[in-house]
Amino acid sequence: MANKDDDEKVTKLLEDAHAQGALSAKSLATLDVVDVGAQIQAGLGVTIDDVGASEVVLVTMMPDDSNSIASAGNTDAVRDGHNFVLEALGGSKQSGEVLAHTRYLNGFVLTPYTALEHAVKMDTRNYNPNMGTPLFDQTVVVLGTVIAKSQQLAQAGIAVRTVTLIITDGGDYGSTRCKAADVKAIVADMLAQENHIVAAMGISDGTTDFKAVFRAMGIPDRWILTPGNSASEIRRAFAVFSQSAVRASQGVQLGGFSN
Repeated sequence: MANKDDDEKVTKLLEDAHAQGALSAKSLATLDVVDVGAQIQAGLGVTIDDVGASEVVLVTMMPDDSNSIASAGNTDAVRDGHNFVLEALGGSKQSGEVLAHTRYLNGFVLTPYTALEHAVKMDTRNYNPNMGTPLFDQTVVVLGTVIAKSQQLAQAGIAVRTVTLIITDGGDYGSTRCKAADVKAIVADMLAQENHIVAAMGISDGTTDFKAVFRAMGIPDRWILTPGNSASEIRRAFAVFSQSAVRASQGVQLGGFSN
C-alpha cells in the first residue's frame, strides 16, 4: 500500500505540473481525488537514479481486462498484441531509452515504469479478463501516472516523450468518479505540451461507436484504432501502434497512425 508520504510525492508532482502550466486547474482537481494518488504511485516504478538516459520515452498500455474480452474469444489476441509492442520496441535502436508501464483497465499494475528489458509480458497466469469496464476512472489514473512520471523525469533534467494506448472492447461501464469530460480535460492538457501521444483502440463489440466514445474523451481521430472483433485484426492494430511507438522513440514527430 502507498503511504501518506507517497501520496504527498504524487500530489507535489501534479501540483508542480500545474504550476508550470502543464496541467489545468480542472485536471488537477480531477486527479486530486482520494485514492488516485495511491494508484498513481503504484505505477511510477523506477527511481530517477536508475534512469541513465538523458532522453526517455514512456510507453504506457492499458489493456482491457473486462469479461467481454474473454467471452468474445479475444484474450490471446490482446495478450499477444501487448507483447508484440514490447518486442518491437526491444528491437529498436532506442530500446535503452524506453520505460514501459502496463496497467490493466481494472487497475492491476502488471509493470510499473521500468526499463524495457524488465517489462513483464502478459501470459495465462497474469491476464484473465473477467472484470468490468471503468474506462473513464482508470484512464484518468493511467494518464495521471504518465503526467507524474513525466514531471519527475523533467525535474531531473531528462527530456521526456510519452506514448499511451488505452484498449477497450466496450464503452464505460462501472466508473464511479470520472466522466468523459474529466478525461478530455487531462488529454487536452497533455496534447498542448506536444510531447505526449494519447491513443486508443476500440475492439468492435458490434454496437459501440468507439470514435464517439474516444472523441468525448478528447482523443483525436487520427490516434484511434477500431479493429474488428477478430484475432487477426486486433493483432494488426497492435502492430500499427507498435510502429508509432518505435517511431516516437526515435524522435520522429508523428501526426497520427500511419495505417
